[in-house]
Amino acid sequence: PQRHCMTVVLNDTWVSFPSWSEDSTFVSSKKTPYEEQLHHLIIKLHGCETCDCLDVVLETNLATIRVLESVQKKLSRLSPEDQERFRLDDCLGGTSEVIQRRAVYRIYGDKAPEIIEGLKKSPATAVPVVLKRLKAKEEEWREAQQGFNKIWREQYEKAYLKSLDHQGVNFKQNDMKALRSKSLLNEIESVGHQSRNGSGSMSSSEPHMMFTYEDKQILEDAASLIIYHVKRQPTIHKDDKDHIKRIIQHFVPDLFFSRRGELSDTEEWTDEEAEPEDGTERGGGASVPTAAAGGGSAATQRAVGEKVDLRDPEAEHQKELDGVYNLFFVNNNWYFFLRLHQTLCSRLLRVYRQAERQLLEHRAEQSRERLLMAEGRREKACDLAMELRLKQPSEVELEEYYPAFLDMVRSLLDGNLDSTQYEDTLREMFTIHAYIGFTIDKVIHNIIRQLQHLVSDEVCLQVVDLYLAERKRGAAGGNLSSQCVRAAWETSYQWKAERIMAEENCFKVMFIQNKGQVTMTLELLDTEEAQADDPLDVQCLSSYMEQFVGTESSLCSQAEGYFFKPVFLPRNLRRFRRWQVRQVEAMRCRREWHRQLAVENAGSLECRFKLNTHKMVFVMNSEDYMYRRGALVKARKSQHQVAACQHERFDKWHQSWLANHVPASAERSVQNWLMGEEEEDFIPCKTTCLSTELKGQAVNRYQVHYSSSKAPSSP
Repeated sequence: PQRHCMTVVLNDTWVSFPSWSEDSTFVSSKKTPYEEQLHHLIIKLHGCETCDCLDVVLETNLATIRVLESVQKKLSRLSPEDQERFRLDDCLGGTSEVIQRRAVYRIYGDKAPEIIEGLKKSPATAVPVVLKRLKAKEEEWREAQQGFNKIWREQYEKAYLKSLDHQGVNFKQNDMKALRSKSLLNEIESVGHQSRNGSGSMSSSEPHMMFTYEDKQILEDAASLIIYHVKRQPTIHKDDKDHIKRIIQHFVPDLFFSRRGELSDTEEWTDEEAEPEDGTERGGGASVPTAAAGGGSAATQRAVGEKVDLRDPEAEHQKELDGVYNLFFVNNNWYFFLRLHQTLCSRLLRVYRQAERQLLEHRAEQSRERLLMAEGRREKACDLAMELRLKQPSEVELEEYYPAFLDMVRSLLDGNLDSTQYEDTLREMFTIHAYIGFTIDKVIHNIIRQLQHLVSDEVCLQVVDLYLAERKRGAAGGNLSSQCVRAAWETSYQWKAERIMAEENCFKVMFIQNKGQVTMTLELLDTEEAQADDPLDVQCLSSYMEQFVGTESSLCSQAEGYFFKPVFLPRNLRRFRRWQVRQVEAMRCRREWHRQLAVENAGSLECRFKLNTHKMVFVMNSEDYMYRRGALVKARKSQHQVAACQHERFDKWHQSWLANHVPASAERSVQNWLMGEEEEDFIPCKTTCLSTELKGQAVNRYQVHYSSSKAPSSP
């Protein structure tokens, strides 16, 4: 049989560097420093021979030991005379002269050339000595490798998960800037400016910002974290802590149509407007039962994958509240709090969804493994990083990832957990999606700072008092289907809020519940024009407006029957009905007349009144018009006739002017000049005059023909 020989050529010349390394001139996206650290660790341990990596050194030394051992065995089979005559070539008994020489140079240094000459000329004497030295170094380096492997393994484990996190470093820096009050205010001001100028795709009637709360239990988790940290703040007074807890456990859940949290006996809500006598909570016109003693607490933690039982009475009641809204006019501090609160809830929900996603993937993988085992196959899925021991298995069960995350946040807030350890643990649990939880503690710190303003600032307190008063009379929300009925009351509520926040921005916040989800809309109101007017005039106009729209009419007694049931005289009623018949007939005649004349008209001009100044402003893109159908087509058809008539009038005037002001010699001179017949220093040419029609009018076109040799060059 024919034999085949295969030659393997190893790459001992080139080494691979990443394209983002400093040693490369290739320009690409900058990676994280942990990736570069991991790259250098691999180079140290498994790099090329020129890098003096320990693995390469050990393999080179071991290869040289094997070569010299084979030479020693060969010498042992020779006679003493043959041993004296035995010589080695430049490869020292091997196939490569580089490997053996490098091993000898690494051990003997400057004396290596003499040792190599001794091995070549007297191998029987030099080989045993060099072989003994190589084996001694082998043992020494193997012991050192065990210590280095432990150190490098720890560095591997620390850098591996961080090297995969491409967003964590930049996210922390950018998020700290985005959470500042100035950044939050600039964000909505820029959106409002675009909306008012019409430079964006957003309509001026749409809210400037909109956020959706898909899971109400996240509100309870956020409340538990906030209250947990508030209780441990020694700089906050006890009364302020109680007030903050009432805001978080009662006021905020009422805004979001969520169930209330628990309050202790010393922290009960005492506002008569917050708890009516019938034991229900008014949430913008919709009745919401108050949380009973021992009810759902905001500190309740759910395992990943746990869902709300729709058979629960509270869940059933919340489901019935679809199509309702709450209206809340707030100042800067309340806006900052609501934005930060939404940021906290959205990030908690993202962490929960990620934990849920990982659990579903794990269960799907387990089902696949069971299916393979049932088919008799021995395949088993495994985490490659764990197999390579680049990361350790997590001590927390997948079902407990989210509760464990909340516990870690509490430990971080208390200072019992280092931020670096916190981030590393999150990376082990949520891999590349962990970065979203790195700044949760900073968000909570900012929320508490805003809560301190809410319970101490006079304007913030007035904002809440006004909301409670307006909600009591039904001007701060209700059913969406009847919103138009409350338009006048809500306008009055807005005016009162803007008067309280005269020195600050005023924001219109709506909480709309639909299909089990709550949507929060934010709108920055334009109050600059109102502040420029005289406050006394504004107050008088607003008082007149309240009297005109009749906001107090609902308080009238039903005994005043004339208000609810008007009384008419029969003769006046008959006269009014005859007038109605005449109006209908006149309208029919007018439509028939318009149809015969083929006239189209529309009266869509709209105007609006400023809520504070009551000035009239016309709405853009609204207009009144009247035109006759087909007028444009007829105008286009008669365009040539009109142009001919106008040209005829102009030509008549022009001929009269020429007869009075231009002599016949001047006219002939102009004609000769146009035809090139003037006695001037002209280039020899021939001019032709061609008469043609342009848009129904006779015109002359002059064209000059030059000889090819004397034609002027183009400019």
